[in-house]
Order: sequence, then C-alpha cells, then structure tokens
Amino acid sequence: MAVTNRQQELVVTVSPHVRSEESTAKIMWTVTLSLLPAFVMAVYYFGPRAVYVTALTVIGSLFSEWLIERMAGKEITLSDGSAFLTGVLLGMNLPSSVPFYIPLVSSFVAVAITKQLFGGLGYNIFNPALIGRAFALITWPRAMTTWFTPTAAFVAMDAKTTATPLGILKEEGMHKLLEVFGDKMHLYQSLLMGHRAGSLGETSVIAILIGAAFLLYKRYISLHIPLSFIGTVAVLTWAFGGKQGLFTGDPIVHILSGGLMLGAFYMATDYVTCPTVKKGQIIFGIGCGALTALIRLKAGYPEGVMFAILLMNCFTPLIDRNLKSKVFGARKEASK
Repeated sequence: MAVTNRQQELVVTVSPHVRSEESTAKIMWTVTLSLLPAFVMAVYYFGPRAVYVTALTVIGSLFSEWLIERMAGKEITLSDGSAFLTGVLLGMNLPSSVPFYIPLVSSFVAVAITKQLFGGLGYNIFNPALIGRAFALITWPRAMTTWFTPTAAFVAMDAKTTATPLGILKEEGMHKLLEVFGDKMHLYQSLLMGHRAGSLGETSVIAILIGAAFLLYKRYISLHIPLSFIGTVAVLTWAFGGKQGLFTGDPIVHILSGGLMLGAFYMATDYVTCPTVKKGQIIFGIGCGALTALIRLKAGYPEGVMFAILLMNCFTPLIDRNLKSKVFGARKEASK
C-alpha cells in the first residue's frame, strides 16, 4: 500500500491578520450609491441642469484618470469607482447655473492634478473634489456664485437667480432672511427639505442624512468627525452669530444651510485625507467646525466648509503622528 507524503506550504504574513469582503471598489461604489437620494432631490429642484452638470464632472473625472494613467503607463483603475465618486461629489459642490467648461476643467484639476500627480488613490493630501471646487471658485468667482432659484419642476425653463440663505444672512441679516422665507418655521422647513438656492449638494438635508445613515449602517464612516464638526459650528454660531450679543445666534440656520451636512458626512470623512485615529478625528472635526464658523461670521465669504476642510487636510499627517496608537510588545529604549 503506497503512502504519499503531501508537502504543505507554510505561508507567513505580517499582522494584522484581517479578513474582509470589503474592497476599495465596493466602498467607492457604495458611497456613490448613498448619494442617490441627494442627487434625486437636486434633479427635483433644479431639473435637467443637475443631470447636465453632474454628467460633465463625471465624464471629466473619468477621462482625466484614464488620460493620466495611460500617459504614465500605469494600470487603468476606472473600475475602482474612485474617479466616478470624485466626479459625483464635485458635481454636488457646483451650482446648477455653471457653464459647461467649469465642470470639465475643475474635474481635470480634481483628478489629474490633485489625485494622480500625487501618486493616485491613497496618496493625495487634499480632497480632490474640494480642490476642484476651490479652483473653480477662484478662477470663475462670478459664475460660481450665481445661483438659480429651485423650481421643483423638471421642465422649468424660466430659471431665476437669487442669493443663498447664508448670503442673505451675511449681507442683510436674519430679518431679511425671515422676510424672504416668512417665519422661522418656514425657514427651517425650507432648509431641511432643500427648497433654497445653493449648490446641487446643498439641497435636501434629509436626503443627505438618509445617505449618511446608510454609510453609518455599513460602518464605512463613523460619527467622530461629523458630530464634532457640526457641534462646533452650532456652538460657535450660537455664541457669536447674533447681533444682540453673546448667545443670540441661530445655530439651526447654520447647521441646515450651505454645504455643512454634505461636507461633514461626505467630504471631511474621506479615508485618505482625514486622520485615522478616533481622537484625531474629533480634533479634525473641531478644527473644521471652528474654521467654518470663523469664515462664515468674520470673513468675506458667506460659506466656509470647503476652505475649512482643505485647511484641516494640511494638519492630518501632524495629527496622526502625534496621536498614533501605542505599539504593544515593542522594546523600550533605555534612557541614557
């Protein structure tokens, strides 16, 4: 009776020995899917222009990634969904009124320069979609600050320009904001549902929260950054945002207005550009909130979410370096 010895191969790998069905592509496409409610509401309020702008940013992002990777002789990574997600997020950060060249150029800046020239996915220092928006705002300030009134009619052709709630609050005060929306309850309702001027992603807060809840359920994001970000904005605008003295501001208006919700749940939580440790994420969120409140209340721009996140992206390596996890089992160096 013949006995055969089977040679077994011993595979040794470094820790951590983590097994997961999640992949970069799955996460990217899932995050894109979670933006669907906000995109649907953008289409509902701004009509075909929302589809047009977002389609241009997605096409520009995909082409930019393909072009740079082809020129560099690298593997084409369009299937991982990161360029597609960048295009969607960039589109959500643009007004519905922008001309066609702004989405195309800003998507090239976002993907080709901010992402690929730094080495590709995982190596970029700044959030690509926000850099694309920042470039567009600095280069074409008039076009980027022209807002269409939401019509809630898909075939509406008579779009009118108006100011955003934060713009009205900044220039004319709360009394003018209440004059436009009626009373505080109607103001809060309009901000919550999305019936106000702004970027495509500044429409329905409820729709954004639905997508964010899905990401929290999937554990793709945590509440450390969003809660510290939004909470800091609320406290500071309540304390310093009123004209009648300390603690006379309206934090609810600031929480529901502008790109705070989109920024807190989708932009500030970017895996690559935010801290990895929990304490660092809280510090990051507080910093974003403080800078947002400072810009909104004291600077020339009525909105500060974009600049706040980009500035805090600079501090991410420093935060991670100083709050890195302890290494267990390492030998301590003897003190001299």
